[in-house]
Amino acid sequence: MKNKSKKRRSGSKDIWNAYMCEGAIFTQNDIPKCPTIISNLPKEIITWEEAKQIHKTNQTVKKDYFYDAFVCFYIDDYKFDGPKSSIWLYPKKSLNILKHYRGIITPDFSTYQDFPYPLKIWNTYRMRAYGYWSGKQGLEVINNIRWGTQETYHYSFAGVDKNSVVAIGTVGGSPRKIIDRKRFDSGIEEMAKVLKPHTIIVYGSSNYDCFKKLEKEGVKIITFKSATAKYYERRRVNE
Repeated sequence: MKNKSKKRRSGSKDIWNAYMCEGAIFTQNDIPKCPTIISNLPKEIITWEEAKQIHKTNQTVKKDYFYDAFVCFYIDDYKFDGPKSSIWLYPKKSLNILKHYRGIITPDFSTYQDFPYPLKIWNTYRMRAYGYWSGKQGLEVINNIRWGTQETYHYSFAGVDKNSVVAIGTVGGSPRKIIDRKRFDSGIEEMAKVLKPHTIIVYGSSNYDCFKKLEKEGVKIITFKSATAKYYERRRVNE
């Protein structure tokens, strides 16, 4: 689908962040394509909360610092999409922090199974739009993949490069909860079939059969411990 950018009407205000998609190519279901932009695989992945804390500390030491890590958003939505702290509502403010890091894993705006359909596809749209815009600002970008049940497959993988690197967070309910395991396994199998990624970055545990199966099929699985796991690991060492 062609670029949807149009000349703005005089006096209008962009309350939908349409500017983020200027120059973007859209899929058939109107999800903007978010190219994977990566020079090297991540050495470290930190959360948005950790990135903000590092930024706060460095502002009194070295304002032009660079931290060689990718920032992820595998945290509760209110921590990065709240009324006063939203990276979507205040993207330029968030960029002032993110520009000090190598790149981002696109925001994990929630798409819970019990969400209304329009909200789930809207949050998928926002993942891709924010990622596309971040790439234009000079950040490296890896697409976060999030799906629900089978009816979400037609848009959950839209706008993501095939044969590339993708990221998945396992720190929430899936696939940790047995009740969600079958849905997670089916979704990752479909994702692998559609996107054919050569590398999957897992934030959290990858100790699940679905990842072991993909490794046997030649997919590289790279696992990064979550902030919570690292916290408890440090605490055990200090006990």
